[in-house]
Amino acid sequence: MRVAVFSTKRYEREAFLAADGGAAHELVFFEARLDRETAGLAGGFTAICAFVNDVLDASVIDTLADGGARVIALRSAGFNHVDIRRANAHGMTVVRVPAYSPYAVAEHTVALILALNRRIHRAHNRIREGNFTLDGLLGFDLHGRTAGIIGTGRIGAVVTRILVGFGMQTLLYDRCENQQCSALGGRYVELSELLSSADIVTLHCPLTPQTHHLIGAEAIAKIKPGVMLVNWPRRASN
Repeated sequence: MRVAVFSTKRYEREAFLAADGGAAHELVFFEARLDRETAGLAGGFTAICAFVNDVLDASVIDTLADGGARVIALRSAGFNHVDIRRANAHGMTVVRVPAYSPYAVAEHTVALILALNRRIHRAHNRIREGNFTLDGLLGFDLHGRTAGIIGTGRIGAVVTRILVGFGMQTLLYDRCENQQCSALGGRYVELSELLSSADIVTLHCPLTPQTHHLIGAEAIAKIKPGVMLVNWPRRASN
């Protein structure tokens, strides 16, 4: 099968070629993002492999279908950037990544929290310049602080477990309660209480019409001064 792979980096090419074994498919890599201007490059390919920043709206889908594409393979869990109805109208199959490692995403979330709290990025730059002053670099102990976790699916549950291990109080918000989080000591509350009480707010919910702009002017007005906001959810769902 001829596969056009868009938005690729060198490390991705190496991974694709290693997985393919050099025999199963003809892989052609494009650094360019897939959009209306580049969709013509996919002419003659049976399958299109796209990433989260590629554009697969109705116009692009039409071009891909006219070029012979029958499969769209997404390197992402989210598929909100794909016009599914248009793809179905052309009889195209759309496949996606079923899930990411919840541990990898949760651990990266905590890494971001630690980096922001201890100003590691700023400290690194100062040290490179020979500046070892601590002005503006002091953070706070996570122990005893309150974390607000929005979205308690598989990723949110791992984040809860890690932050509880730091000795933090955890306030949780989700449409469906996760008993694993409750067993860890997490307490489900209304979103307004979470926002007004948390020292750190971290998001782990998919992008849907219901969660779009979940953190807006109204929500920001409720949070405490100096609160840390970490937005590390799944890219999207439908």
